[in-house]
Order: sequence, then structure tokens, then C-alpha cells
Amino acid sequence: EVQLQACGGGLVQPGGSLRLSCAASGFAFSSYGMTWLRRAPGKELEWVSSINSGGGSTVYHASVKGRFTITRDNAKNTLYLHMNSLKPEDTAVYYCAQIAGARGRGTQVTVSS
Repeated sequence: EVQLQACGGGLVQPGGSLRLSCAASGFAFSSYGMTWLRRAPGKELEWVSSINSGGGSTVYHASVKGRFTITRDNAKNTLYLHMNSLKPEDTAVYYCAQIAGARGRGTQVTVSS
């Protein structure tokens, strides 16, 4: 069974930083491209960033480019999202997912003063 568990969310002030982690199990993590998605209050699910299976290629939504960094540790079966210069509009539930595949339970990120 594919399991993806995101954690690391919380309440942070504007301009602050957070690191989200996603522990993966039940599949060959190192063979899958992975992605982060988010759903802001009252809005549809939005793609944030993706990384290829080896970690050498990454892409970002324009709204987070230059502030967020996606990485992965295939030895630990873990995906990360490093978030800097956070803005109130980054407030959302963040999910990790296989590209075009399973999605895990999310973690809440709230950016507020």
C-alpha cells in the first residue's frame, strides 16, 4: 500500500521559513517523480513543485519560484519542501504526491502575523 505522510507544517510569520517533509513507503520511491500540491482555503488544488526520480531536475510554480526548494533523499525515502520568505497567500494544506499518482495526507501551513 502506498503511503505518503507529510509533516512539518505550522504557524509562521510572514517572511519566515518552514521545511516540510514527506515520508514515503509501499513503493519504489527512487523510481518515481514526486510533486508538492496545495489547497488554499476556498480554492482548488494547486500544483506547487515537482522533482524527477533522481533529484536532478526540478520545476516550480511561478508564485513560489525563488522562495521554495524541492529536494529528495532517496536513501531515506523522503521528499522535502524548503519554504522561505513565506507570504500569507502561501497559507494552505500542503500535500506530497507521486506525479500523476497517489497523494498523501496533508500538513497545514498558516502564514500570519
